[in-house]
Amino acid sequence: SESPLGAFWQTPSGLSYKGCVCVSELEVRQQRGGLLQGTLLLTVSDPQEPGLGSGGATLNALLVAAEHLSARAGYTVVTADVLDDAHILILHTGRDFPWDSCGRAFCWLPVEKPAQTVQGPVCCLDMLLDCLSNQVCPGSPPGVWVCSTDMILTMPTTFKMSWEGFSGVRVLALPGDVSYAANHGVYFADEQGRVRDIIYKGSEERIRRAAQPDGMVPLVSGPVFFCRRVLERLLKAHVTPPLDGCTYMGMDSGAPPIQVCSLHLYFSFLILIFFTSLCACHSPFYLLAGCSSPISQQGAVVRSARALLWRILRGTTLHMGMSLSMWYIILCTCQMCHPITRGRQCCVRSSYPALPPSGLEELKRRLKCVLKTFISLCPRMLGCCMTFDLFSQGPVDVHSGCLLSGLEVTSSSHIQQLALTNDHIIQGHHIQLGEMKITVSCDDDGATFLNHRWSDLYSRTGIQPEDLWGSGRSQSLMEARLFPVFQPRGGAVGLEVGVCWLLGGPGALEQWRAVWRLSLREVLSLTDQEGELRWREALFFQVGRRRVMDNLKSQSDRGLLPSFRAAVLGGQHEELLCTLDSIAAGSGENLGVAARCLACIADVLACLAGEGRGGLRSGPAANPAWSHAFSILEQGDLLGGVQALATERAKWLSRPDLLVRAARHYEAAGQVLLRQAVMLSQRFIYIGQGEVPPLGEWQDVECPARLDLSGGWSDTPPIAFEHGGAVVNVAVKVDGRRPIGARARRIKEPRLLLVSSSGVQDDAIAMETVCERLEDLKDHCVPYAPAALLKAVCVCSGLVTYPSRQSLDEQLLQRWGGGVEIHTWSLLPHGSGLGTSSILAGAVLAAVYRCTGRTYDTDSLIHAVLHLEQMLTTGGGWQDQVGGLVGGVKVARSKACLPLRVEVERLPLSDDFLLSLQQHLLLVYTGKTRLARNLLQDTVRRWYSRVPSIVENAGQLVDNAEECARACTEGSLPRLGACLERYWGQKKVMAPGCEPAAVRTMMDALRPLALGQTLAGAGGGGFLYLLTRQPQQGEAVRQVLNNTQGLRDFSVHPVELDMDGISLLKSS
Repeated sequence: SESPLGAFWQTPSGLSYKGCVCVSELEVRQQRGGLLQGTLLLTVSDPQEPGLGSGGATLNALLVAAEHLSARAGYTVVTADVLDDAHILILHTGRDFPWDSCGRAFCWLPVEKPAQTVQGPVCCLDMLLDCLSNQVCPGSPPGVWVCSTDMILTMPTTFKMSWEGFSGVRVLALPGDVSYAANHGVYFADEQGRVRDIIYKGSEERIRRAAQPDGMVPLVSGPVFFCRRVLERLLKAHVTPPLDGCTYMGMDSGAPPIQVCSLHLYFSFLILIFFTSLCACHSPFYLLAGCSSPISQQGAVVRSARALLWRILRGTTLHMGMSLSMWYIILCTCQMCHPITRGRQCCVRSSYPALPPSGLEELKRRLKCVLKTFISLCPRMLGCCMTFDLFSQGPVDVHSGCLLSGLEVTSSSHIQQLALTNDHIIQGHHIQLGEMKITVSCDDDGATFLNHRWSDLYSRTGIQPEDLWGSGRSQSLMEARLFPVFQPRGGAVGLEVGVCWLLGGPGALEQWRAVWRLSLREVLSLTDQEGELRWREALFFQVGRRRVMDNLKSQSDRGLLPSFRAAVLGGQHEELLCTLDSIAAGSGENLGVAARCLACIADVLACLAGEGRGGLRSGPAANPAWSHAFSILEQGDLLGGVQALATERAKWLSRPDLLVRAARHYEAAGQVLLRQAVMLSQRFIYIGQGEVPPLGEWQDVECPARLDLSGGWSDTPPIAFEHGGAVVNVAVKVDGRRPIGARARRIKEPRLLLVSSSGVQDDAIAMETVCERLEDLKDHCVPYAPAALLKAVCVCSGLVTYPSRQSLDEQLLQRWGGGVEIHTWSLLPHGSGLGTSSILAGAVLAAVYRCTGRTYDTDSLIHAVLHLEQMLTTGGGWQDQVGGLVGGVKVARSKACLPLRVEVERLPLSDDFLLSLQQHLLLVYTGKTRLARNLLQDTVRRWYSRVPSIVENAGQLVDNAEECARACTEGSLPRLGACLERYWGQKKVMAPGCEPAAVRTMMDALRPLALGQTLAGAGGGGFLYLLTRQPQQGEAVRQVLNNTQGLRDFSVHPVELDMDGISLLKSS
């Protein structure tokens, strides 16, 4: 239900240790988020063996539920008052399941749940809980849901039940065809959903009367709900003979037990409820299936119990809810118990006629997805996740209808030698013989053995029936002592002894006879569920590490955080960290993969610290303790660097705050590798040598700003080379001027004179830095150091070499005959979002190249800026320099590969469209400074983690950029506006928090005037630009903002398209 207070687990009697296993498995699911925190989890065994039947077991579980809730509430006696707001789910596990050692509920399925925040194997129980929690139970009033775990229940997403004013009992009928219903029960209900009749094994003619419009009939099965009022009545049974014999309290008080599966949930409780709602005078016991013989003493007890139930349930209304479509698969085993002479075959029963072709294909797709790494697939292959352990040693053909599960890795070579055919099942079971725990294997397919008659087995092997059953034993497969488990002088038996011989492998009859053997029934009775689950857990984590390795090496977009959380929760973090170290160290040919591995290690460390503990993920990462490892990475020694990081990491695992700080340093180490990966683009920089201008001659460069119309963030490494990027932007003048520029000249003194200014005229602020020693350039890669950008240009452009044995003045005199003076300026405010820093870097590089007589093209300049920003460690993408260095409207793209190369295409737009675009574009300075220092780091972190929303959004950014390019090419302003609106939504997905409240107010106020609008750049402040519905709307925009409360310090600026891009002015 929506807010459950308890979940109670019903197990057969005599299996109390298995009940403990059930609780531990449920607690694991609660830790992983599959069950709500605070939910009370209990296991309840039947009071006696054989079982009570599902009805009697439900009464006992209800009593235990009420008792525990009463104790929680502080009562000293059981009281029904605790049921007033209780939402309880009782699950019946049934008995042993030959196909899985842990029973039907914990049978692993080849299913994945993408929404899992903590990864875990998906069992029948998980699918059932998911369906009940999200589709069946929500909205129900306080009460009890009762359901069996022998089903895989899926329902249409449109399914919904109305609970308004509900009182009584409700059954969820499952649709089945008429032929299947002939051997089961069918509900007959009126238009209001009230059950009017229940027919068990009725005639086909009678069953057809219950058919729905689609021809399906409502089967008596599925979940049942009891409201609070009915529960109070049923609770009285635990003190009233003979029903007290159904409960553990009655047994402990000496009450005689009710046995032989006497009280069935459907054919005792529900039929009684149905008849009490129709009759008030007599009890139609003759209609109740499963009633004990009326002449036996136990039959009299059962009749008395049902008479008591009749009085308790009188007047209760039975309602039916029915899904229009549903897959409901019952995992059936009963035919295995029949004598082999009947020739029956075991099957999986389904109340749905057949999986639709689309469903079958989806099942095959998922199975292939799970198994493709390990298995050479055959047609119509069926398998299960547990085959991973076996097949990690090499491929094994799994034929149609085959299932291999629970086998140790040592079995691989023996399986590969066998000539398996269709429809073989080979299983491993963990069992206990006294204090010794061993693994045995078995092979079964219904009433035949290996799909051949038993006589074939006798003639082929020499085995005699008395070897299998002895005298007086039922000759069924369940009872056949086929399976070797122990050699008196050799210990536990593996797959290679006995079972391989039965399958046609090496061995001998006498060897088989000499070992201790068990029947399948004995194997199941000795099953060590705890050991089996521990083995599965180890296998699950082993598969998880293999999956992490495969996904990283293949550069998959699969999110790995759920796997990391599961490993940390399961205490497997050391093994996972070692795996990630190994992958990183071996990825020298793809530094992008190595960088992601280090980011993944940071995620694991953060998971170890715990959610919200240890401090913020983003923070400083220059602790001297890590500098040695960083320096090794900087030198290009990947293996040594990874090992040094791991050595240091071991010292930081003791506290959450240390773990978070270690995570920061791992992210910084990843950035080192990311920079090295991006710097491979240096091969696309082509610089020539021309005539060197005379000393003192200024080389002046001016650049426009850029407006990103769509696709931003897709240009950011590593997204740009792991996914591929596409950006549409436009070069613009602000207030009629190119706002960014630089100038450079050679000077006589062998020094570097660096002057940077920002602001407009009287408000301009200039800062001068003089570098006379090479040591003055040591902070050229520290982005917030004085004149860091200009120092980085000096190193990146080859003006000087750092580090070097030559002094600064020696280098300058030898190369250029003197020093260099560089000036830069920007008329835009800090954090404008118009690409200032990258465009300015391009302008400075161009000026320095020109003053030293070197030649270049725009493509080289774009990649040189990309290289420079990696050296400066500011990261960032390539779209800013594209926007300011290339004029007009253009689309730039990068492919999903290294080295990262940017290709620019200027869009062929008509003059009319360009004029219209210019008249409809407006810039609004928001007055808010963009505090985006951590936006890039946070976004890259989420991309490395492959957060699903980020991965999906990256694709949408590229798609929107291509649509934006088409809209511009086809001259459609409305479509361009729609692209801007989508783009702003996509930016907010990439960088949550990039929309300050004041900006949101501003955009809401301007929406009636705009076809589309967005903050420039990464968002968070700076400039807003909008595409207005009408041309020349500057004054209208200014008036709207003036009339909007809470807005101040804004300014409105006209936009002029710049078709030239970077402009070289005449020498001066």
